[in-house]
Formats: sequence, C-alpha cells, structure tokens
Amino acid sequence: MVKELLLKKEKSKFHLTSKSIIKWRDFPVYELVSYILMFASVPMLAYGIQSYNSEIIRIIVLTILAMYSGFFAALFWNDITDFDIDTIAHPNRLLPSKKIKAKKLFSIALVFSVFTFIFTLLISIWCLILVGLAALFVAFHNKYLKRRVKFPAYSEIFSPIQWTVVAIFGFLAIWTALPQSSEISLDIQLFGDISTSGKAIITMILLLIFTYFADNSHDIVEGIHDADADKKHGVKTYATSFGVVKAVKISFFMFVMSGVFGIFLFLQSILSLIFLILFILLFAYTLFYPLKLLKCNKGELKEQGIVVGRKLYDYFLFSYNLIFIDLIIQIFLNS
Repeated sequence: MVKELLLKKEKSKFHLTSKSIIKWRDFPVYELVSYILMFASVPMLAYGIQSYNSEIIRIIVLTILAMYSGFFAALFWNDITDFDIDTIAHPNRLLPSKKIKAKKLFSIALVFSVFTFIFTLLISIWCLILVGLAALFVAFHNKYLKRRVKFPAYSEIFSPIQWTVVAIFGFLAIWTALPQSSEISLDIQLFGDISTSGKAIITMILLLIFTYFADNSHDIVEGIHDADADKKHGVKTYATSFGVVKAVKISFFMFVMSGVFGIFLFLQSILSLIFLILFILLFAYTLFYPLKLLKCNKGELKEQGIVVGRKLYDYFLFSYNLIFIDLIIQIFLNS
C-alpha cells in the first residue's frame, strides 16, 4: 500500500512537472514544427541537390535531435541563470511563478544537455567539440559576463551566437561525416577529417551572417520589455545602453541587413528562385511591423516591442523553412 502511494505521488509530481513545462513558454504549434524544418535545412543545404541515402537521412535526423534538445537545454539554463531578471520581467515563467523548483529544472536542463552531446557525438567528434565550446561560452556568458562586462550592448551583441551554431553545425556535420568535396581538407589525428570547398564555406558564412542579423533584430525589440530589469541587474543591452528609441532603429537596421544577406545567400548557393521569391515576399510582409514600431510613441514601445519581436522571430524561423521547402522541391524535381 505504501509503495502504491509513493508511486502515485511520483506520477503526480511528474504530471505536474510535465504540465508546467508544456505551459512554460506557450509555444505555438507552428513554431515547434518550424524548428524541425530549420534544423534539417542546414545539412540539406550543405549536402546539395542529389540522391538521398540512409547516411544523409541519418545525419539530418541526428542534427534535428541534437539541435532540438540543445534548444530546450539552452532555454532551461537561461531560465536558471536569469531567475532574478525574470522575477521582474517575466513573473509567469517556471521559477518566478514557482511552478517548478530550481533543483528539478536543473536536472531537466542537464538531461537535455546530455542528449544533445550524445546525438552530436553520433555525428562526429568535430560536432561535439563545436557544441561543447558553444555551451561553455553561453554558460559563462549568461552566468557571469553579461552582468559584469560594461561594454555597451554587450549582452545582445553576443546572444545570437547560440543561433549561429545552428548554421555552422549543419555544415560541419556534412563536412565531417559525409563530405561532398576534398578541395579543402584538414586532418587532425584522433579527431578525423574535415573536407569541404571554398564555395561551401562562403555559403555557410552568409547563412551565419543572415542568422546573426535576423535573430538580433528580434532580440533587440523584445529586450525593450526587459530593459528595466536588465538595467537593475547591470545587463548591457541596446535598450539599456542607448535607450529604447535608438534600440528600435538599430533593430530595424539589423532586419534590413538580414534581408540583404538573405539575397546574397541565394546568389552564392544552390537555392533557386523559389526561395528568392518567397523570401522577398516574407521580408516585405514583415517589414511593415518594424516600420510601424519606428513611428510608435516612446510609451508604447515596451508593449509593441513584444508584438514586433514575435513577427521578426517568425521571419527568422520561416526564412530557414523556405530553405527547406526550396531544397525539397529541387530534390523532388531532380529525382
């Protein structure tokens, strides 16, 4: 009887924890699906338009699993390190609302991190090194640097690094596990080969730059909402360093630059006119929102920043989804 009661208690705790996590950030379904397409699109772009076999499918699946588990691990670790800021800016999140204890959230974040490293190692040691270095930097940045470094806007200058890892990871997975060219080759004993081409490196760099500008544009305007809490805890963002009005202008500049590099990506990669046309339409639709934010009164910026930030984040996600859609169509037409 005692054993049954303990089991029921544990099940109840698990149910409450699961329920809390599901409601944690209230992710829309389209966003969760978009991440799958996003994570798949990068190794597909690196692999090129050719027949797919079990090996490339394995790499794509492992990339999705590694990046997805890493995404949740990063968000959980961020909730832990930013507990005091979230208490002011986001009181409904897991820790400030006391939906879950810090110890429990730490355990969950650790589990997701372990899964990330396992899936990554199954691709290559080089991918594991990349994720390990990124995790160390992000952890040190979130816990110490962003509160102590007084360089203007330091926090938001470096926060997009987490997303640039996605752009690098997919290419590195192909270059190390299923190389398509040996034009440029690096062999380090115990770690294995990296083989690629100059064109592939250019494509990766352009995708990385696009990712940086697109992610930062949404980060900056959403950061306006957190500006008071960030300022109180010494976090240097564009809003706390230069004021909310200038932050909006910087965000707009970042958005425009992301559009420019999105077009450069098309010009220097295997992407077709399908991507270009849909990307320009997406950019034009999204452009309305940051333009509207530029005309807002200062008192409305905090509320409107969240709305516009969501639209800019959707633009960021959907741009990657367009890469996936374009490649799928091209592969189908060439099969």
